[in-house]
Amino acid sequence: MQVKLLRAIQEKVIRPVGSQNEFRVDVRILSATNFDLSEQVNQGLFRQDLFYRINVIEIKIPPLRDRVDDIPLLTHHILEKMSFDSHAENVKLSKDAEKKLQTYHFPGNVRELENILERAVTLCTNNQIDAQDILLSEVPIERTDSDLALDSMLDDIEKKKIIEALEKTKWNKTAAAKLLGISFRALRYRLEKLGLH
Repeated sequence: MQVKLLRAIQEKVIRPVGSQNEFRVDVRILSATNFDLSEQVNQGLFRQDLFYRINVIEIKIPPLRDRVDDIPLLTHHILEKMSFDSHAENVKLSKDAEKKLQTYHFPGNVRELENILERAVTLCTNNQIDAQDILLSEVPIERTDSDLALDSMLDDIEKKKIIEALEKTKWNKTAAAKLLGISFRALRYRLEKLGLH
């Protein structure tokens, strides 16, 4: 793949899979990695010529734990996006919840912040996330393929339970939310996330 990418960048041509013809391309590439690519080059895992082609302007972004002042802005943006995506009312963050986030070390960076907020939106009441709604991991956990399989399995179980509640209430979402012991907004968010409309 590295050879093909290098050719596309250098010669500005690509050949789509299954095609006999090449097509000219004019693109700019913005790439991101959490690997040290110069170390990968030294180990022979990444092509040196490709590294120099894509490493024209390098922007190093420190981990979230080193950008504590960015947490309120990122949190606000993520919550707004969640509300927009699920057509729900905007959820606010209390000062105590904000402080709790700013003292956390975020081993999973922004993705972990998104997960924490997604969970908090489901747990909170009255459209406000309080400190007790912010559930933080005490031990950094590295995700593996089995974790992803577990996520998928948990989504399936959640989907099944929600569908059961909806069927019992003849698809009355307010009644189904009550039956599940969650807020209507939390149910609407879960339906959107699980692709149930």
